[in-house]
Amino acid sequence: MGLIFRSFLAALGQIGDRRFLKVLGLGVALTLALLVGAYAGLLWLIEALVGPEAYIPVIGEVTWLNDLLSGASFILMLVLSIFLMVPVASAITSLFLEDVARAVEDEHYPDLPPVARVSFGDGLRDTLNFLGVLILANTCALVLYAMFAPVALFIFWGLNGFLLGREYFTLAAMRRLGRAGAVELRKKHAGTIWLAGVLMAAPLSIPLINLFVPILGAATFTHLYHGMAKTRHPSG
Repeated sequence: MGLIFRSFLAALGQIGDRRFLKVLGLGVALTLALLVGAYAGLLWLIEALVGPEAYIPVIGEVTWLNDLLSGASFILMLVLSIFLMVPVASAITSLFLEDVARAVEDEHYPDLPPVARVSFGDGLRDTLNFLGVLILANTCALVLYAMFAPVALFIFWGLNGFLLGREYFTLAAMRRLGRAGAVELRKKHAGTIWLAGVLMAAPLSIPLINLFVPILGAATFTHLYHGMAKTRHPSG
């Protein structure tokens, strides 16, 4: 637990780093663009299926059904954005987490040898995989939130803590160990990584503050990896 808090405090102390803020801006902007695009696509689909007028048996032609569905779709997007905004932002931001990890290592671990930058193709593939898992998991979890409303917040924390911890630790560790080495170390410290992920997921419930979670998470798990690697090889 001590390593987790030390890692988080070190990450928090660097939150004003221009590279952190650049990644934050890119992640939020791309996420908003994605949500707006998804809503525009939904409106287009409603228009294509229903049209300006619709025929309902007994009632006949109606012109208000399109407006009703459009209004309902807007409310639906607002509800979904509450649960999906930050997970989607986390996934999109992961595309730029190489910059966060480099900023952390430049500031706190300057004696480390340089590592090759992850290719854009590999980063994009990992981001799309992470995005798909996050959206699917959080969409399915909506059912659990409704069934177990009193503990919905804890389900949200536990689920996203597991996903964020798993992804961010792997991204931080694979820069130095490769994918296989990162997975091996992640399995060895699975409990600590999940707990750190839960502590990252908890602020997801707080508006505005939650937008900083992907950056702080990436930086925290970079510190966490180096702490675990030092324990693994104390003479290194």
